[in-house]
Amino acid sequence: MNPGIITRGYLCVMAAALMWASSGTAGKALFISGMAPFDLIQIRVTLSAISILMVLGVFFRDMLKIRMKDVFYFVVLGSGVMALCQSSYFMAISKIHVAAAILLQYMAPSLVALFSICFWKERLTVFKLLALMLSLAGCYLVVGGYNLKLLEMNTQGILWGLAAAVAFASYSLLGERGMHRYNPWTVHVYALLFASVTLNVVHTPFAYLSSSYSISQWMHIIYIVIFGTILPFGLYFVGISHIRSTRASITATLEPISAAVFAYIFVGEIFEPLQILGGACVIASIMLLQWQREHDDLSPEIIRRQKNISRTHSLQ
Repeated sequence: MNPGIITRGYLCVMAAALMWASSGTAGKALFISGMAPFDLIQIRVTLSAISILMVLGVFFRDMLKIRMKDVFYFVVLGSGVMALCQSSYFMAISKIHVAAAILLQYMAPSLVALFSICFWKERLTVFKLLALMLSLAGCYLVVGGYNLKLLEMNTQGILWGLAAAVAFASYSLLGERGMHRYNPWTVHVYALLFASVTLNVVHTPFAYLSSSYSISQWMHIIYIVIFGTILPFGLYFVGISHIRSTRASITATLEPISAAVFAYIFVGEIFEPLQILGGACVIASIMLLQWQREHDDLSPEIIRRQKNISRTHSLQ
């Protein structure tokens, strides 16, 4: 592959990770200024869904076509999993450190691996076992489990962060199923659309339009919608098209690292040494899992199966 294309792929994923990290810090700033977490969650999902829907409707209308038999799938993915994913993520950020909340969500790859081992009979290797242990130990350190007083103070934030990890893992598993049949943007826009419907049913719809948010708050909100949702997903998809998804996932671990830096600079959050060690453990677990996944994808058995599938499709 052209080195320039590979470099472009890595740069796209790195830019996406930086945008996601900065949007978490922007959300924290909004919560500090007095904005309710659920209001931001509703605004982010609703405006993101409307924006992407308008762009696809004007320029890529074919991406909005789905089969009637798949509507229930998108309802479950959006109204259930995506709504919980978005809600739990920002609820965690509102109660604990930004980087800690993101690192808790980054336990999702370990949960996916555990699910695959338990229910899909995926082989348990030494690397996977080590990754799961690192992820668990890292989570314990990141949330301050070594400090009982800190643990008591952040119980709700920790629970929301763990919920975010479960929701993100579920979205990864269900979303992958949809991406076998549809473009990633199709899956993403309908997930956001159904999530926004749910969030506007359980909470006063469009209440933020009559709110008295300051110009600074609206600038933060718009930043989160554009640079925390729309652009980073686009860049991440472009990155995956240039480099393997396993390498993209590893590169995306730049997000919690940069989130810690942004949170320190803009909102004064400081990580203790043991929390930094825990973050390193979580990131190391992701790298081990993704390295194992890439190794499995390149194994002779997997390659042979892929060739058989390609041969079968060519005969149809």
